[in-house]
Amino acid sequence: MAMYEYDCPECGYFTAMRPMADSALPCDCPTCGTSSLRVILSAPGLATMAGNTRKAIAANERSAHAPKTVDEYRDSARHPKGCGCCGPSKKVEPSKANPHALKGKASGRPWMISH
Repeated sequence: MAMYEYDCPECGYFTAMRPMADSALPCDCPTCGTSSLRVILSAPGLATMAGNTRKAIAANERSAHAPKTVDEYRDSARHPKGCGCCGPSKKVEPSKANPHALKGKASGRPWMISH
């Protein structure tokens, strides 16, 4: 959304925050309601806000008209198919590179426990 300036024939100049797609359309004066044309007195300014606030507002907007059902929410919380952390784990077999069938990568000091 951007701030645009308009000229009301009755009240004078005012600013309004509108979508860029509506920038060329007339805007009603907030004081008297008269349709006013856009004037360019300065460059349009963008209204900015913190990222967390913008994300929260976007989430509220998405859920306002069509909130997720319980099943949709449960499905969105799952990892995608083929995820190694959720599925049944494959048993590690001893090999020449991994003779003790360790799940993690062997460190340089196998006798030490992590600290």
